[in-house]
Amino acid sequence: MTSTAKPARPDPGTGPKEEARAAQLLAANINPRTGLATDYLNHFNEAIMLLEMIPDIPECAEDFLGWQPLSYSEHFTASNFKARDLAIEAYETADARIRAEFDKLTSAMTSILTAVSTAMREAQQDKTRATLAEQATIWVKPLVAMAGGIINGVGAEADVDYIMTH
Repeated sequence: MTSTAKPARPDPGTGPKEEARAAQLLAANINPRTGLATDYLNHFNEAIMLLEMIPDIPECAEDFLGWQPLSYSEHFTASNFKARDLAIEAYETADARIRAEFDKLTSAMTSILTAVSTAMREAQQDKTRATLAEQATIWVKPLVAMAGGIINGVGAEADVDYIMTH
């Protein structure tokens, strides 16, 4: 009889080298289990904040139109994040399943915000821009929350693997 169960992965936090690495990541606000930092979500939260202001302050649409999509690496390269090189390296070496799920969500957020930006540029009326802004926040906010869950290891398949090995 053949077993379909995956062999247990060695615990990544067993040796002193792994423990030092985990401590280094934690100190930099990078989740050592996922290799991701919530700081990247600030990029999307900035766009959401600007979108939320548009219905009350239509001039904020111009500020939103200045928002540019950035990849994870681009965000950290351009940021003042103290451990930006570590954040980029941790992302690049993160579990491929976790990174793929995270990238899928951030790609969806970027697509929505880019499409809304294009539509806002074409919109002639403040009311139309306000409606676009309100709809975009409805779409993007839950995606930011889901991305935060992945960063924090909540609901990710890898988190189940981690829990089962401890």
